[in-house]
Amino acid sequence: MASLREEIESRRTFAIISHPDAGKTTLTEKLLLYGGAIQTAGSVKGKQSAKHAVSDWMDIEKQRGISVTSSVLQFNYQGKCINILDTPGHQDFSEDTYRTLMAADCAVMVIDAAKGVEAQTIKLFKVCTLRHIPIFTFVNKMDREARDPFELMENIEEILGIKTYPMNWPISCGKDFKGVYDRTARRVLAFESDGRANGVKMVDEIEAELGDPRLDDLIGAANHAKLADDIELLDGAAEEFDLNAVQHGELSPVFFGSALTNFGVEPFLKEFLRLTPTPLPRKDSVNGELVDPCSEQFSGFVFKIQANMNKNHRDRIAFLRICSGKFERGMEAFHVQEGKNIKLATGTSLMADDRAIVSEAYAGDIIGLFDPGV
Repeated sequence: MASLREEIESRRTFAIISHPDAGKTTLTEKLLLYGGAIQTAGSVKGKQSAKHAVSDWMDIEKQRGISVTSSVLQFNYQGKCINILDTPGHQDFSEDTYRTLMAADCAVMVIDAAKGVEAQTIKLFKVCTLRHIPIFTFVNKMDREARDPFELMENIEEILGIKTYPMNWPISCGKDFKGVYDRTARRVLAFESDGRANGVKMVDEIEAELGDPRLDDLIGAANHAKLADDIELLDGAAEEFDLNAVQHGELSPVFFGSALTNFGVEPFLKEFLRLTPTPLPRKDSVNGELVDPCSEQFSGFVFKIQANMNKNHRDRIAFLRICSGKFERGMEAFHVQEGKNIKLATGTSLMADDRAIVSEAYAGDIIGLFDPGV
């Protein structure tokens, strides 16, 4: 059995932020697909389809194709237990997002490759910077006509005031989008689609090194030549990668891809999990001291309460971020504001409208508590 420390250090908890329609919920779906949490991804655009995005469960979300509530999604991938907070992108529901970001250890910022940084992204980014949490950027929709990647990097740096470091580099865009170049591994990841427009299933990767004659056939001679020039320029002029700066929210690793077609999603997930922090210490609300996540004493905070999540029942769920120790179903915890012990009778793991009773959870996990009296 894994020790308490091992369980906690395997946790990764992050929020996904973006302007509406940048592809945030679609990216969330594809992360779940690669994590094995779902077998088929539902496109939020398919409003007439029986399939809707797993994280978009309210009727208004299915009708409009936008996220207006915070969904908590958990899955396992390569030995890590991942908690995703899929937050509303629409400005009408931004207060919900602000509260949710309190529970995240880092954020993934999704940007539309054609539009660059947009208004709501700026607002949410500022909330992240107030907490100095790491911000990872996923430039989405490279399968459509997009702005020049150098221009997009400049756009992020000038508007948001954060330095950037491209972890990969796109090979063309739109119909000619051929994949990405992994700067760490120094190889091209060219992708073969399954032929479907929305990339419902996972796609295969084909690897080759820059300068390999096979690349002329794989991505085209012109794309190969331009990629070589771009990488030479990046290697000579780009910001040096500094993990410490990333962890303090001063440098954002940038990944290019297409969530809709799955291009670049799994390489992003692997690198993200390598770089993102384990659960971070939180300040004790009583004495202001930092609480060690690996402490055996259980602690947590409620960051939002959602009512009427089940239209068949009057219900109320408190979303709890576990800060330290281990949650066990039926345990008692001291409620600071009320000054009394309360029983944490029913903990749930939430996959949007799908719920599973959890017997135990650890620091970094997000659980839902039914009518906990808070």
